[in-house]
Amino acid sequence: MPHLRIETNLPRSKIPQNFVTKAVPILAQALGKPEQYCVVSVCPDSLMSFGGSTEPCAIANLMSIGALGVEQNKKHAKVLYDLIEKELGVSKSRMYITFQDEPTANVGYNGTTFHALFG
Repeated sequence: MPHLRIETNLPRSKIPQNFVTKAVPILAQALGKPEQYCVVSVCPDSLMSFGGSTEPCAIANLMSIGALGVEQNKKHAKVLYDLIEKELGVSKSRMYITFQDEPTANVGYNGTTFHALFG
């Protein structure tokens, strides 16, 4: 159910082939969620300007059912910014992350919702 979506102006050729598979266990550990439910997606080649410059930049959205909050998001931000800067080369100062805590009824899975699955 957690989904980290990264949009970037980096070309596809600059995204390491194993980035998404490397990022999933990092995301799962940070959130305390099972890896089998975690999704990481990267949308490269976006026409994007950050602060008026087209130098490498990104925006990201982290959606999760729970495991997000004022103090938790500070920890998640550190882990995710470090990962993206190291693996993609996007400076921490050229990226925003939004955190989206969704109720179980708002997330579908396997033909139903997490609310129906887990109450």
